[in-house]
Amino acid sequence: MTRLGYGEEMRRWRVATYRECDRLRNAHLSNRSAIKSIGTLITAGSKGEGLTCSLESDLDYLFLLKNVICLEAGINLYSKPDDLNVYRMDTHVYPGHCRLLLERHTSSCLKIIHNALCYNGNGDVLLSSSLLLDEFSSLLAHTGVRKIVHHKCVGPSSPISVDGILHTDNVLGLRCLCPSVLHRWADRPRHWPSPVIVQNVVALGAILTPVGFKGSEFKHMEWRINFNRGEAELVSNLNDTQAKVYVILKMIIKDIIKPKNKEITSYILKNIVLWQAERNPQTRFSAYSLLHWLHDGLRELRTAIAKKHMPYYMIPERNLMEAGGINNRLHRKWVADITDMLEEGPGVILRLEKIRKAIVGSPEPMLWYSKKRMELEMLNLEIKKRVAQCGYENDFVNSINFRIEEVVIEVRQRMIQEGCSVNDLKYINDAMLM
Repeated sequence: MTRLGYGEEMRRWRVATYRECDRLRNAHLSNRSAIKSIGTLITAGSKGEGLTCSLESDLDYLFLLKNVICLEAGINLYSKPDDLNVYRMDTHVYPGHCRLLLERHTSSCLKIIHNALCYNGNGDVLLSSSLLLDEFSSLLAHTGVRKIVHHKCVGPSSPISVDGILHTDNVLGLRCLCPSVLHRWADRPRHWPSPVIVQNVVALGAILTPVGFKGSEFKHMEWRINFNRGEAELVSNLNDTQAKVYVILKMIIKDIIKPKNKEITSYILKNIVLWQAERNPQTRFSAYSLLHWLHDGLRELRTAIAKKHMPYYMIPERNLMEAGGINNRLHRKWVADITDMLEEGPGVILRLEKIRKAIVGSPEPMLWYSKKRMELEMLNLEIKKRVAQCGYENDFVNSINFRIEEVVIEVRQRMIQEGCSVNDLKYINDAMLM
């Protein structure tokens, strides 16, 4: 797993680089793009967590709208700056969700927010999640000069493709203060994380995303409470074994289970690993126990599918499997598939092509290739950082591109020596980063 790029050092390098890229983009590009001028951009998902290589999965971006704050009941409105548009959270809906009632409107209200306001017939003004998602999607489709293809919204995400190559899932978020929810989480008895990390997560607060509960009649008006930044902090504090269990579980879902409509998501797997970490002493998680915790995670997943129940790590009252769309045929098949994997024992990891190739490959070529692959990824991440800071036209970026070409040529020459006929440098580059 380390040689494939999932070691702790590489994971932390990715996290640090993406965070620095976000900082530079938000500092230097806020006035160059309509979408970036409305808020703060954060790299989220597996990229922000450092768990995937550059081209291994789509990019996930979270856009936090500026000048907006959402407050749970009991927080004094007047304790917040006067230039903030304030919404009050009505949490009398499905656990982990809320409605937003306008409490204070200012001249700094963004146009996309204004266009999503609705009257409920009782004198209240509500912020519609579906209308704001439509406004956000429209804004995304008309930014920049490059060719952008807008895809159908999935949950709170507005997916786009740029130039037919770069695929991004874009989620709009509103800052949210819900200390009672966070304090309930913080006060739970636990083995992990440490009190310092717990306080860091509480300080990062919550975010509301524009998606209601799937089974709700009023889902177009509802918002989901998320803890994206806090969860990223938690994942970054998983130890090496826990992070690798998470990655292998994701591989199993992608390569073996293969859900077609996201009935089982990597988010469910993340919650399984976070529960594992909280409930067990950290001394039990070591390189020697990786397969034990992998099988424990598969058993938890089988139980979640069988019972259609997986408590959300931050708000256990919310069931991540509810209204997930798993029909009876898939239910039986996936339970049987996971049972087969558990009975197979350690050999289950040989079903995963990437790991199988690494295991059966000769040690020396694999070690050489691993070093080249990680150098290539680090060079690409460095380019991202430099472009965010200075743009494409600078000598340092040109020097990095030159070294990237050298690395890919070295790999191609080695491939030719070992009898491989692939000669396309771009193909080799992209394959190494997947």
